Amino acid sequence: MRDPLILLTGAALAAALLSGCAGAEPDAPASPPVTPTPTYELPPRPVRPGESPVRSAPVADGDTRFQVIGLQKGLSGFFGSHAEWQAKGQYVVVRILVENPGRTNARFDAKRQKLIASDGSTYAIDKFAQAIKRQPDELPLGAQVRVELDLWYDIPKEAEVSAIRLFGDPPLGVTGGTEGVQVPLP
Repeated sequence: MRDPLILLTGAALAAALLSGCAGAEPDAPASPPVTPTPTYELPPRPVRPGESPVRSAPVADGDTRFQVIGLQKGLSGFFGSHAEWQAKGQYVVVRILVENPGRTNARFDAKRQKLIASDGSTYAIDKFAQAIKRQPDELPLGAQVRVELDLWYDIPKEAEVSAIRLFGDPPLGVTGGTEGVQVPLP
C-alpha cells in the first residue's frame, strides 16, 4: 500500500494545478467579444428562362475563385442582338461567377474553360456563340473584382454533360498555367 501522505500531497498538487487553469484572474481584462464579419445583403434573383440553378460550392484555381450557378442544355439555336445561330449539335450554357480575391490583377480566359461529357470527352467554348451572345473571351479581373458570365459550348447532340473544368490565373510570379478544378454538373 502506498503512503497516504504521498497520495494526499499528489491530490492537493493536482487540485491546485487544475484550479489555477480554471479561470482568469479577477483583475485580467476580458477578451473582446467576437463580432461576425458583415456580409452584403444581395436580393435573390430569378433563374433565367430555360436555365436550371446549380448549387455548387465555390472552388479556387490559382488566384481565381469560381462558382457555377446556372446550366442550360439541349439548345438547338439562339437569337443574339444581331444574329440567329444554330448549333451543330446542342448548345450547353454554363453560368459562372468569377472572382479575383487577391490584391493584384488576374486574368480570366474563357477559351481555357472545358466542358466535360460523361464519356470523358472535353469541349472548348464556341467562339461564335460567345461573340454573338456578347460574352467575353478574355477579361482582366482587378483586385477584389467579381463578375458573372456565360460560357457557351456546342457539343454533339447525344453527348451527356457531366462536369466543367475551370482554369484560373496562376499566382503572381508563377509561370505556366494552372491545373484547373473540376465542378460536377447535374
